[in-house]
This record gives sequence, structure tokens and C-alpha cells, in this order.
Amino acid sequence: MTDVPTQHTAQLYTDAATGRLKERTFRLLVVGGPDGGTERRLESGTVMVGTHPNNDVVLTDKTVSRYHLELQVRANGIKVVDLETTNGTKMGGTRIGTVTVTGPAQLRLGKTTEVQLVPEDLTVDVPAYENQSFGSVLGTSPAMRDLFALLARVAPTDATLLLEGETGTGKEAIAESVHKASTRADKPFIVVDCGAIPRELIQSELFGHIRGSFTGAHTDKTGLIAAADGGTLFLDEIGELDLELQPQLLRVLEKREVRKVGDTLPEKIDIRVLAATNRDLRAMVKQGTFREDLYFRLAVVRAQVPPLRERRDDLPTLARHFASAAGREEFAIPPAMMEELRAYNWPGNVRELRNVVERALSLGTTGLPASAGSGGPQSSRRHPTAPSDEMLDLPFKEAKGQLIEGFERAYLDHLLQKHGGNISRAAADAGIDRNYIHRLVKKYGIDVPRG
Repeated sequence: MTDVPTQHTAQLYTDAATGRLKERTFRLLVVGGPDGGTERRLESGTVMVGTHPNNDVVLTDKTVSRYHLELQVRANGIKVVDLETTNGTKMGGTRIGTVTVTGPAQLRLGKTTEVQLVPEDLTVDVPAYENQSFGSVLGTSPAMRDLFALLARVAPTDATLLLEGETGTGKEAIAESVHKASTRADKPFIVVDCGAIPRELIQSELFGHIRGSFTGAHTDKTGLIAAADGGTLFLDEIGELDLELQPQLLRVLEKREVRKVGDTLPEKIDIRVLAATNRDLRAMVKQGTFREDLYFRLAVVRAQVPPLRERRDDLPTLARHFASAAGREEFAIPPAMMEELRAYNWPGNVRELRNVVERALSLGTTGLPASAGSGGPQSSRRHPTAPSDEMLDLPFKEAKGQLIEGFERAYLDHLLQKHGGNISRAAADAGIDRNYIHRLVKKYGIDVPRG
């Protein structure tokens, strides 16, 4: 396995109550012994504690060793290392060697010195983002500038990032741009599409296998997780991961080790994890289809990728970009065509826009449905629930995403009409969480009928 130094950074996370980005730091407080009242904020790197003057925190307690304790500030907490001292370090009455603490902790050094490690959560100021792109992702709208500012702050760290947004909003391009802006940029960027790997193969694909572990396993195989060692693992469509495999992935995230199918010994790995979903994982947790502990491991920092209909100001920039990528830098979008693009609701988001621009370059027409000009919620409801000819020309994943969203809109519209807009009754009838219906209503801009 690749030996990549671990970043010594404070933990960034999204506060669930406020949605603000916060940073977890710690404060060391001496609360017992001859040095009571001594304190130090632990922000980054390594802090040494002991009686020798060269330590960062110098104590006078004679039962404390010259170099007694090493505190390493890491992304997942504070790693506490007793330096093989004479009188030891105890936590909860138990002598420790090495332990990582993520919350409040009290330690006894030697025989009389009591030390507390206290978390301090600070709101992180995210500077305004002035550029019109983040890596390969373009955007001039306020929503995209806000997203870019968050990504620029998080990218250089090892914080786990969950990208939430509709199909086609560019989550994979964002994840790759985060990787390229990180300290792991020259290491592997491995994409795992949790919705595209056949169920019977996903365990072997993710974790690898050893020869003879099952019928057809003629050689050892390195899994995708281990292939990302030293770099970034991107778990796309994480909401599609089979519930039975979620505990194994959770162990990978908690212990940073992976065990091949058929093997008895795990391998240590050093990875940064990014994940993406177009589903409401919190609703899935309530429904019992996604593990709560895995969700919190993935949603350390959350970033919402806005749909194209909420960033229409980006349409000219994106359209010119796609025309240029197709070798037509000189192409000028006629005003009437631009109005047509602005009026459309873009269920397929940026991916759909790319296909529309390429069609316009070839045929001189966008091929958008005639109802697109209304621009209101009704136009989004008329998306077909069977594959159109245009869908059949798309890659499987894109066509599937558009088809599913078309079904969701049609089903939800019928359901709400049936129950006169009563979301509680609609949720009970459909067997889904009412909060999920609220999310879909907002997602598709549906007018809820009033009975």
C-alpha cells in the first residue's frame, strides 16, 4: 500500500442545525495537580506535553515524565500517544498507549496531574469566490459561486464530502475537481458507481477477492477501494448501495482498512472519501433503507449542487462552453433559441443542456418539447414516463436518471391531485415519508392543489 502522510488538519463539518461550515478544534486544560490552570488551544500539528523545557506544554509535576504525552491534531480528532512513560497515562481509570478522541476526554498524567481535552467548534468564514469556475465546473450564478467557495475551502483538507443534487447536475465533475484541488491530486481518483455495478458483483468490485474465494475467482483481484489507496474514492449514487453491503463500507470508513472477499486479514488504506447522491438519504434513513451511522460518516461536509433551473443565468456560459467543446467556438446562439433554453425546466440539468446544444449545432433546432416555452411547473410534468428517441441515444445512466425523474413527476402529480393536495394522506397512500414528498414538490416546482 502507498505510504501517504496523513494531513494534520482540524475537522471541518457541516452543522446540522445551521447548515454552516464549522471547524472542530480542541483546548487542553490542566484541571488538577501543581500546574492547574495551564491551558493551550490545539489547532494543528503535534503538541508535546511533559516536564522538559522543550515541550509545548511544560509541567512541573515530578510524577510526569520529561516527554510524557504526544497530542496529534488529526482530521478525525486528537490522537493521544503515551510516550512509554514511567507512571503512565490513564483515561477512565485505564492505562492507555495510543487512543484517538473525538469528543471531551479527561486524562491523568503521572499520579496527580489531570488534563481535560475540550472540543471547541468554530464557525468557518468562507470567503467569496470570484472566479467563474472551479476546476472543470463552470458557473457565474450566486448559487454556484457559493458552492465554489465551499469547495475551495474544503478541497485542501481530507474532510469527507457528500454532494447532493439531481441527476445531471455535474456531481462527478465536481468531485474530480475537488480531488485535483487537494493534496492528493497526483494520486488515483477512483469512481465507484454504486447504481451501475450488478448486485452479485459489487462486493468483489468494491473489496476485491482472493483466488478460489468463489466459483470463477481464478486470480487475486484488487478492489476499487484499495485501488484508491493514497488518493480519492468517489462513491457515486451512494443511495443505491445495497443495505447488506453498507456495514462493510462503514468499517472501511471507520478503520481505513479493507478485507478482500475470502481473505482473513484486512489491509490498511489511506483514502479521502467523496460521495454523491440524487436521493434524500435522510428520508431513506427514516425508512430503514440506509444506515444512519453510514449517513453521518458520509455527510461530514454536505454540499448542495443546484439544478439548472435554479441557475438560469449560467445558460449562456454553459451553452458557449459546450459549443466550443464541439469545435464550434464561433457559434452564436440566436436570441430566440436562448429564450427557448431559458423557458425550459431542464429535468436532465447540465447533461441535458449539453445534448441540446450538440443537437442544435447539428440540426439547427433544440428539439425541446413545444410545451417548454411555458416555463412553469406544468411543463416539467409533461416529461415522458417511457423512453423517448432522444433518451435512447443517451448513455444508460443518463437515460435511466431522466426516466426515473419523469416517473417521479407524473406519479407525484397524480398522487397530489388524488388527495386534493393533502400531503399526509398522499404519503400514507404511497407508503413513503411525507418529508420526501415535500422534497419532491420543491425539487420539481409542483403546485400543490388545494382541496
